[in-house]
Amino acid sequence: MNAHAQQKSTMINLNGIDVYYEFHQPDPLKPVIVLIHGFLSSSFSFRRLIPYLEKEFSVLTVDLPPFGKSGKNLSFRYSYQNLADLVISLLETLKVDKAFLVGHSMGGQITLNIAKRRPDIASKIVLLCSSGYIDRFHYSLIYSSYFPYFHLWLKAWLAKTGVLGSLKNVVYNHALIDEDMVQGYSTPFVDNQIFKALTKMIRDREGDLSSTMLQQIMTPSLLIWGEEDRVVPINVGRRMHQDLKDATFVSFKDTGHLLPEECPDSIYQQITNFIFPSKGRM
Repeated sequence: MNAHAQQKSTMINLNGIDVYYEFHQPDPLKPVIVLIHGFLSSSFSFRRLIPYLEKEFSVLTVDLPPFGKSGKNLSFRYSYQNLADLVISLLETLKVDKAFLVGHSMGGQITLNIAKRRPDIASKIVLLCSSGYIDRFHYSLIYSSYFPYFHLWLKAWLAKTGVLGSLKNVVYNHALIDEDMVQGYSTPFVDNQIFKALTKMIRDREGDLSSTMLQQIMTPSLLIWGEEDRVVPINVGRRMHQDLKDATFVSFKDTGHLLPEECPDSIYQQITNFIFPSKGRM
């Protein structure tokens, strides 16, 4: 059977915005694992990890608004707290009472917000190069975001580096970057509406959870880092490891920020060892 034969892809309206999600191999006998992507990304970033996880889990991926195929409404509040509530609403709609959560980069902050707000839902969490300890955007940038056509400036600013340049910054081994990868990360940015939504996100984003807030999270956590991460340096992960009460820390040499693309097999092994320790996977 094709690995993706049992896959439910759909758009659903939650909390006033369209949300695209995929449910790979939904099976009531398998635990649910939720994959939450990072900034300027989408569920596409987990494409190489999903086939591994399908062996053990029903895999749920979601495009966080305004990214990927999800809505880009300017009436939606693009705060971490609201995005966390959106994922919680999706789980409740799908009648998933408990799940394992995996968050990459910005998705790590969404995962931590879920664990803080609804610890009953998060059985265990995995943070892949999670963002951490970043304050709100500077007031001058927030103020500037109200200028007419700011979204066009934002588009031009992002275009300076381009998708290929961005991928070279987040992937340590540039040989992994191919045409499919560039195309996959480029597609969501064809629609100019995303730049208007990102402009609103600059105003809405409330900043990362503080050390005090992290110390209140009791959910067992696995932190995985690339030692060559240029986006979220490994010292951020080590600090988060100290703040979280029940945390394990693992790092990979010669690996950058985009862990699900760079070493999906190793990530899979670490996740399954963490979630199913009694099985003694090596």
